[in-house]
Amino acid sequence: MIRRSAALSLAVCVAASGARAEDPAIYKPQSVLQSTPMRVEVIDATSFRDIETGTSYRLYGVDSCLPSQSANLARQSWPCGTVAIAWLTNATLGKWVSCNIVREVDGQRLARCSSSEHPDLAADMLKEGLAVALPATEGQEVRAYGQLQDQARKQYKGFWSSQFTMPWELRTKASQGPAAHR
Repeated sequence: MIRRSAALSLAVCVAASGARAEDPAIYKPQSVLQSTPMRVEVIDATSFRDIETGTSYRLYGVDSCLPSQSANLARQSWPCGTVAIAWLTNATLGKWVSCNIVREVDGQRLARCSSSEHPDLAADMLKEGLAVALPATEGQEVRAYGQLQDQARKQYKGFWSSQFTMPWELRTKASQGPAAHR
């Protein structure tokens, strides 16, 4: 009863003050940040889409080899992008995936996601050496991710056993076009 009267008093105060629901000083709940469990199809090594709604999600705080990217181990080339995509596909195929949305950029939801076997998909990719933590300049720094990456690097897991180019460097070169390669 006390809670109900407190809520009623708050409503009366708001009404008396003339505040409107659009007033930024008034708190109002936002939409739910956690997605309902979904089945997904993998787009690339760090993103997928809900097969029911088509909503696109990208793993927050990490990047991975581009789909066509290769790495070199003892002068032997291997498709690091394909391997990373295969890992994410295996981690999500036939499993329910749920995501906590951190923010939305260009219609894509940056999220921390899990499946029944992986409480944090990005963290597990980092542990396997199949993802790299984004640099702090990207504004998506997760301190624990840097530590997981360092462990994988020290153990020469995944990408860290090979020579490879950071994916953001490849994207920068690609965006500069052929003139940058002269």
